[in-house]
Amino acid sequence: MGPRLRALLVLIAALAFAASPLLTPDFGGYDPSQFPALTGRPSILPAGYAFSIWGLIYLWLIAHAVHGLWKRAEDPVWDATRLPLFVSLVVGSIWLGVAVRSPLWASILIVVMLVGALLALRPTREAPDRWFLAAPIALYAGWLTAANGVSWGVLLSGFGLLDDRIAAYAMLLVVLNLALWTLSRLTRAPEYGLALIWALVAIVVANGSAVPTVSGLALIGIVLVAIYTLRAQAKTG
Repeated sequence: MGPRLRALLVLIAALAFAASPLLTPDFGGYDPSQFPALTGRPSILPAGYAFSIWGLIYLWLIAHAVHGLWKRAEDPVWDATRLPLFVSLVVGSIWLGVAVRSPLWASILIVVMLVGALLALRPTREAPDRWFLAAPIALYAGWLTAANGVSWGVLLSGFGLLDDRIAAYAMLLVVLNLALWTLSRLTRAPEYGLALIWALVAIVVANGSAVPTVSGLALIGIVLVAIYTLRAQAKTG
């Protein structure tokens, strides 16, 4: 399989991923009836407006794939991103269909999506056409980092494995540790940090003063992610 064919497959996968919400138009998150111990709104869940970022992610990934096939089909750096990104997008294209049936399998699949996105992000540090390569993958990977915390936090509290707030603290700490570790290795992808900040702000908005400890931890996360994002950008100087 040559690089041009891999570029084409990424484009097909990006289109399928963007089209997937059309097959499950009524999906608005996990159904509370899927969880035996869910008694209220999970503290780890961001405010609903935050999920609008998917529109930007879908469009930017399609632009990435079109540009990659048209202008960078043979570029070795671009080609190094394609297999893990393809796997992530293919899994993403079935994620909504799985999520309406099984939150557990959806949580497992979102880990696969994140691993693929992070592996695709690694080769982009010195790549040409940053706005078409590093930026969309970084935004996608950043949001998936946050989404993993949300998915597993809801799962842990919804099945009664952890108290709601304990699950929120635990998943915020996991997300922040992974995010800061990733940001410490990035130099040209501030969109990763910006996606995380977007999610953390929405967690603060959702909890406000009603759950101040969760809001406070999310605020600390915003500050840390911002610092690490600025440090990563300073490395490019």
